[in-house]
Order: sequence, then structure tokens, then C-alpha cells
Amino acid sequence: MVMRLDDVQICDFEELDLKGATVIAGFPSIGLVSTIAANYLIDALNLNQIGCVTSSQFPALSVVHTGEPLSPVRIYSGTQNNGEKIVVFVSEFKPKPNLINAISEAIMDWTTKKGCSLLISPEGMVVEGKSAEESESVEAYAIGSTESARATLAEKKIAQFKNGIIAGVSGVLLNIGKQSNFNVISILAEAHPNYPDAKAAAAAINVMGLLMGVEINVTPLYEESERIEKQLQKIHKQAKPMVSTGQAPQPSMYG
Repeated sequence: MVMRLDDVQICDFEELDLKGATVIAGFPSIGLVSTIAANYLIDALNLNQIGCVTSSQFPALSVVHTGEPLSPVRIYSGTQNNGEKIVVFVSEFKPKPNLINAISEAIMDWTTKKGCSLLISPEGMVVEGKSAEESESVEAYAIGSTESARATLAEKKIAQFKNGIIAGVSGVLLNIGKQSNFNVISILAEAHPNYPDAKAAAAAINVMGLLMGVEINVTPLYEESERIEKQLQKIHKQAKPMVSTGQAPQPSMYG
């Protein structure tokens, strides 16, 4: 099945029962937190590719992994031991600003049509007046689109993001979630703005695991952070001549 919204299409490779599933949108942000977290979840939770997102305006390239060609934006899914259904949208490349609304609307439309119950979007953020080197621990915050989502954050004692700007796919998804009364949660992890930050991704994953009721061991992510960071830097260096360098505003926090 192919669902089209403007110039963005979602292609399902197979039809699955995703009612009640949690959907994670992993598009590049500060420190590539979303991309690192999404790819780690795919491996750690043994998720399988179930579809892809396409557009004539996406980078004209294929991401090759273990000898397999992959689309720039992919969809993975799997059911965990506790019965939790998890779906992950992942991309290594930042969408062009003119595509952000269409991508966000397509993901939300697909999510609601599949009967999913929660959409989570991890992000990296820079805290003004504080550098990543100043603290060994990484703080993560969250914001919910509905009263129900915010009540869940309070119940699980997850620090809530109070003031600032969330741009890009996460910001649009939050707005759509509020307008349609659908539970969207954006997780914001303090990240270094100048290189892929695996430690910030681990902090975001810990919050996602708490929200989904799934135990996720992030120790390997800390141990392999340098390798992961170098790998993503290599991908971006190779793709740079083919990808637009236009930058959208990124999440920030004041204080």
C-alpha cells in the first residue's frame, strides 16, 4: 500500500496489526540524537523493516548497510516480550525545510490510520550557558501534546520542558498532536552541537524505555559512542555533496 501526501509517500512493505503501537520519529537533530537513538533501538529491539518514506525531493542516494540498499527514510517495527508494539521511522539526513510539514503530516496520518496510541520524537538540544563537557551526566526533558501525555510524564517523574522552542519535525508533530488531541511526546536530551552525541542519545533512550515499559540496555551505546560518532560523521561527509545544507532552527532551552 502507498499513502501519498503532497510529495511525500509512505510505502508499506507488509500489512501489520499496529493497533496501540508506540511510534518513534527519528530525524536528524542537534548531535544527531534522534538518528543514533532510532538506529540503536532498531538493533537492540530486533526490529524489522516494514516500509519506507519516499519523496522526489529526498537525497538521490541509497544507504548501504551490510550489503543491503536502504532508502534515506525507513520504517521498522517489532513486538516486545511485554506485548508492546514499537515502530521506528529513521533517517540519517535532515529533511529540507519545505518538506518538514509534509513529512510530519504524513507520519501523523499514517500513525492514526494504523491505530497507534503514542508518537515519540527524540531530539538533541543545547542548553545556553552550559557545555557538554561540564557534566558527565546528560539531562533529558520531555513535553507532551495533551493533558494525558503530560500526566504520564508527571506519573513517571520525567522532567518536563517548560520554556523554549522546538523546531523541525518534532515541533510540527507536537502541534498536530495538540490540534487533533493525539498523544505526542518530544524528548529533549542535552547534546553537543558540533558532533554526533551518543551519550545524549542514550539519555533519550532511557526516557523512551521508561515510557514504553521496555528495558533497554544502553551500556553498549556508551561503550561504542566513539565508533558510532565516527561512522555517522563518515556518512555525512560522503553525502555532503548530494544533500542540501539548508539548516532549520533547532530545539533550545533557556536558563
